[in-house]
Amino acid sequence: MNSPAAQVVRLLTVKGQTLAVAESLTGGLVAAEITAAPGASQAFRGSVTAYATELKHELLGVDAALLSQRGAVDPQVAAQMAVGVRKALGADWGIATTGVAGPEPQDGKPVGTVFVAVDGPTVGASDAVGGGKVTALRLNGDRAEIRMESVRSVLALLLEELASEQTGNERAQDTERNGGF
Repeated sequence: MNSPAAQVVRLLTVKGQTLAVAESLTGGLVAAEITAAPGASQAFRGSVTAYATELKHELLGVDAALLSQRGAVDPQVAAQMAVGVRKALGADWGIATTGVAGPEPQDGKPVGTVFVAVDGPTVGASDAVGGGKVTALRLNGDRAEIRMESVRSVLALLLEELASEQTGNERAQDTERNGGF
């Protein structure tokens, strides 16, 4: 199994680090993808599916004024969700998804508007305003396609950050474990 989720679990395990997930439009699909990977219990702390806007504030600490002014589909909201879930679940890394899967626009944002975010030990400064790294997506397709592409995109963003953090020694150890030279 060499899925992005399996790669995430493998890299986190090699590093001795953990992950927490905050989801909105994906409704638990990111957590399901990660927990389907063998060895996920080594690295996955848990997830919060904050589908209702007020839960983003109450459970994840997203700024209430930001939610009121911009709505839930916003890059800063995604960043704060990643920071919030990381803190709430005591993980080294936090990832988040928020957006509009359809069939109707939300908060004045068209269907297919998605923001994915990652926050971790090497991803900029985490603070009350935001923190982490956010990718804005404009996705096409039906509701299911938008949700699945959001899962793929947030895992790809995390993989990018994990790979950039990996030292030469960790790469060598990982290669050796997987039968390489």
